[in-house]
Amino acid sequence: MTAAPRMRANPPRQQRGLRRGSLTKEIIVSESMRLLDEDGADGFSMPKLGRALGADQTAVYRHFASKDDLLLAIADRLIEEAMAGLERLDCWVGTLTEMCRRLRLTYLAHPAAASMSACRTTQGPAEIRAVDIIIGAILEAGFEGAEAARMYRAIGDFSLAWAGGEAAFLALDRSAQQRDRAAWRQAYLSVSREAHPNIWQVRAELPEVRDDDIFESILSVVMAGLRQQARRPCACHAPAISQPPPGGRRS
Repeated sequence: MTAAPRMRANPPRQQRGLRRGSLTKEIIVSESMRLLDEDGADGFSMPKLGRALGADQTAVYRHFASKDDLLLAIADRLIEEAMAGLERLDCWVGTLTEMCRRLRLTYLAHPAAASMSACRTTQGPAEIRAVDIIIGAILEAGFEGAEAARMYRAIGDFSLAWAGGEAAFLALDRSAQQRDRAAWRQAYLSVSREAHPNIWQVRAELPEVRDDDIFESILSVVMAGLRQQARRPCACHAPAISQPPPGGRRS
């Protein structure tokens, strides 16, 4: 699996009593992500953000018209982190694969922020750059016009939905996560052979499936379908998906 993208370090927590005019959009977004990482979506509020910044919450509204505008800026920051340093690769399949993997890793690193924003269209500079790279890879594959637009949306929406779904699970209370994961070793492992013969055949293997393996499997199916439909299949003919390293998270 590709190495995790280098995450931008959030600036140190701001002290109370910021000098007038020193608050910036960059600082507000960074502090918002820190709060979301630490306290989750339920613990995030504009008054709490203001206190963390050492400013009245009205100061935040001088930079963002609403909480939703701030959320879109956070969403764009996530994309910025995921795409940091990414350039188009020689193989269009490699470019798309790398982008999907990077977005997932970033979302898993910031599950609360990702779970709140995965379904949004930010219209920000990071998103626009990512869209341009994806469409460039789609055009390189030989898709054109409406078909190219549809393929772009398919890849982009798949990546966001999948990574956002994983992030939403990680944003749950830890006890809820543990109950869901335990189900594979409890409810499914003990099914009756007579009542559920298909589950019974793989009941011992189900608890061993890793989240990384699930993602890589579906990503390989998506990329194989693209290669099959592309007018200009990837020139390298290399496997699009490599196996993730051992020790990944389990479902």
